[in-house]
Amino acid sequence: MPASTVRKRSRSRIIGAAALAAGASLMLAACGSTKDTASAGSGGTGKVGVVLPLLTSPFWQSYNDYVPKMAKSEGVEVLKTVNSDSDPAQQITDIGNELTQGVRGLVVAPLDSAAVQAGLDQAERKGVPVVAVDVAPDQGKVAMVVRADNVAYGEKACDYLGQHVSSGKVVQVMGDLASVNGRDRSAAFRSCVKRKYPKLKVLEIPAKWESDTAAARLDTLLNANPDIKGIYLQAGGVYLAPALQTLKSKNMLKPAGHKGHIAIVSNDGIPQEFDAIRKGQIDATVSQPADAYAKYGLYYIKAAMAGKTFKPGPTGHGSTIVRLPGGILEDQLPAPLVTKANVDDPELWGNTVG
Repeated sequence: MPASTVRKRSRSRIIGAAALAAGASLMLAACGSTKDTASAGSGGTGKVGVVLPLLTSPFWQSYNDYVPKMAKSEGVEVLKTVNSDSDPAQQITDIGNELTQGVRGLVVAPLDSAAVQAGLDQAERKGVPVVAVDVAPDQGKVAMVVRADNVAYGEKACDYLGQHVSSGKVVQVMGDLASVNGRDRSAAFRSCVKRKYPKLKVLEIPAKWESDTAAARLDTLLNANPDIKGIYLQAGGVYLAPALQTLKSKNMLKPAGHKGHIAIVSNDGIPQEFDAIRKGQIDATVSQPADAYAKYGLYYIKAAMAGKTFKPGPTGHGSTIVRLPGGILEDQLPAPLVTKANVDDPELWGNTVG
């Protein structure tokens, strides 16, 4: 998922916000072992701050709801979650504010992969470990990134459309390219189509995780290209409703199996996407694990506060830890493709929320 509806903010504001912070605790860096190793530290206790990117997406609303539930099950004391409201500069300020409250750990879902470094540097100076959820930072110190494989998101969308659209134009409604998620999904989809499905022509809409931008640019593109055969929505939480409304307004929203149906693959795994699959409005989505993001974000911050370390390799919860460029570790959680064949699977988190 993405990650957010990022509005443009001046670099100077972000840098200025980085000066905020106070508080103290011990910094514990995660570097490597699938087996926990003991070390000095807070013993995994102390207050934890959780910083959200936004709450206008059903995906992040679900994640927010899971946080207190998973905190209880993981034995983590969390403060009330903080919403950065799609503003990277505000997120740096939020991190600083959490540090002044004496948190011993932070779980942050970065809005901007580069800008978040200012907040990570604040935390490092105060000796507070950070776990990044959903988005990996370009630079800065984190104990772990908890994230699904976003390259696989783009490839799964590519393969689904390539197998259901023999030739013609397909469009990807991209996320914010300031986020590694937007970059990974976009590049993976583009390269997969070029490599495996050369009869497809990819058109692209940079939509920055903004629903209004997605709707306006999709409308313009469809006016110029009424022969679109497929659409890849990189974030169902913000793009699904405007995309369906745009297609409906043009009488282009045809049910699956009917003449004129445009094949649509999305990302997120929210209940609204599942309903759209059942209705035949879209064909598939990649289920981004909101529940597991909350659970393992808190699991790893508790481990970091206790001085426990990890290394690349399989985990005990069905995922794989990989080492990213720069040495950052990332636990890549499973993200299954959901179609009409498995949309009612009770194990999918999107079927367990209201």
